[in-house]
Amino acid sequence: MNILLVEDDAMLAAAIRERARQEGLALDHAGDADGARLALIDNAYSVILLDLGLPGESGLALLRSLRAAYNATPVIVLTARAQMSERIAGLDAGADDYLVKPFEFSELWARMRAVTRRSEGKTVPTLTCRNVTLDVARQAVTCDGRPVTLSAYEYRTLLAFMERPGHVIARHHLQNLIYGAHGDVESNTIAVFIHQLRRKLGEDIIETVHGQGYRLGKDLA
Repeated sequence: MNILLVEDDAMLAAAIRERARQEGLALDHAGDADGARLALIDNAYSVILLDLGLPGESGLALLRSLRAAYNATPVIVLTARAQMSERIAGLDAGADDYLVKPFEFSELWARMRAVTRRSEGKTVPTLTCRNVTLDVARQAVTCDGRPVTLSAYEYRTLLAFMERPGHVIARHHLQNLIYGAHGDVESNTIAVFIHQLRRKLGEDIIETVHGQGYRLGKDLA
C-alpha cells in the first residue's frame, strides 16, 4: 500500500510515518495542498490521508479539486473537527471516510484497508474525441491506438479541452485549470503546451479562436 499523508502537524506526521514504516507501508508526506499536488503528479497512491486544516488552501478545497479532475484515489479525512456538519462537508466533497483526531493507529489501518477494497469497484470516465482517447484513471493518452507520452502540464491542458468539447476557453481560465488560481505562469507557457499537443496529436487537435482563446478542434468536439 502506497500512502500520501497531507498533514501540517509535523509531530503527528512523524508519528504516522514511523507507524507506517513499522507496518511495512510506503508513505509520502506533504505539508500543504501544493506539496500534495506535486506528489500526485509523479505518483499513484493507494490512499490519501488528508487533514482539513492545512495552511493556505484548505484540505476540503484540495479534495474538491481532486474529484473535479477525476482523481478517484480513496481519501480518508483526518481532522480535529468533530462537528457533524464538518463530516458531512467532507463526505459531500468526495471523501471516502472520516476519522477524528486523536485516533488509534489500528483503526486508521483498518479504515485504509476498507476504503482501498471498496475503491476496486469504482470507475472513472474515458474521454474520446475522434482518434484521441484519454484514460482518466490511468492518466494515459492514445492517438490512433498508439500511446502518446505527455508531460503533466500537457496532460492537464488536453484534459481541460476534452472535458469541454466545443467550448472556447480563454487563456486566463485555461491557466487556472492547469495551474490553479494561484499559479505564477509566464505569458507564453500556455502557447507552448498547445504547440506540443499539436505536434504530438495533430495540428487540428486544438483550434485558436482569435481574440477569445482556444477550443478543441471543431471536427473533434
